[in-house]
Amino acid sequence: QVTVRDALNQALDEELERDERVFLLGEEVAQYDGAYKISRGLWKKYGDKRVIDTPISEMGFAGIAVGAAMVWLRPVCEFMTFNFSMQAIDQVINSAAKTCYMSAGSIAVPIVFRGPNGASAGVAAQHSQCFAAWYGHCPGLKVVSPWSSEDAKGLLKASIRDDNPVVMLENELLYGVPFEMSEQAQSKDFIVPIGKAKIERQGTHVTLVSHSRPVGHCLEAAAVLAKEGVECEVINLRTIRPMDIEAVEASVVKTNHLVTVEGGWPQFGVGAEICARIMEGSAFNYLDAPAVRVTGADVPMPYAKILEDNCIPQVKDIIFAVKKTLNI
Repeated sequence: QVTVRDALNQALDEELERDERVFLLGEEVAQYDGAYKISRGLWKKYGDKRVIDTPISEMGFAGIAVGAAMVWLRPVCEFMTFNFSMQAIDQVINSAAKTCYMSAGSIAVPIVFRGPNGASAGVAAQHSQCFAAWYGHCPGLKVVSPWSSEDAKGLLKASIRDDNPVVMLENELLYGVPFEMSEQAQSKDFIVPIGKAKIERQGTHVTLVSHSRPVGHCLEAAAVLAKEGVECEVINLRTIRPMDIEAVEASVVKTNHLVTVEGGWPQFGVGAEICARIMEGSAFNYLDAPAVRVTGADVPMPYAKILEDNCIPQVKDIIFAVKKTLNI
């Protein structure tokens, strides 16, 4: 078993070793070993030129990273939380995402923006937002959202090797969670292809589609529902953009019901996009009931724990949505 934190650390270590153009920069990533200890030991191993502490200036260091990527270095730019990426969103969108297109393909920007996204615990509205819909909205970016340790390692390695800008949305509450990791995933050549979803549990009655931490909630809900004779198929999206809508369609054709689950807000969210794509495609003809979204509450995140719990989708909310969809 390997924690998500250690899986990310392995991926960074292997890619820094594999390609001397890869370097890591961000607040506290070097001497302090990272705010979440993701970069533990890397500064001692690779030195000041490869692992760089930055001032608290997201727009500044994101701009430096984008410039470095334009001359074919491969920066991994860590935001202490993606809520702070709003300080640098001009660099992420206008400088990184659009440059390849605006230069007619002559300037690539091989950069990874990574860090924790979505709600943590007890950190209130300004530190608890999910940016999957924000960044997933923008052409020119690839956006990945891992759940397990295998996702985290494989997607980070694939992102670093990709010649396009990639936004990697992790979850702080998953960093210390251990997952089984296969022998194959422990190898230095292991990557998870960007743009491919994974079926975490096979089922026949309803399709649950999710990304990041709520995938775990979906699996818990599926285990409870299985005792009542309801078999849920759980799809871990892994990638927000480009979205593997074919995997969702194939599952809906099999189960005839769809529930999407996410920690972000409902309006213009990831679930809204999935529902729209299913409506527009051939899988719509197989739906036996309207698709249902389970999302975060449509409010800024409250600080009080009981209110916070009620703002984040819980296992009981998923079970309720499934029963509503199946009319049981």
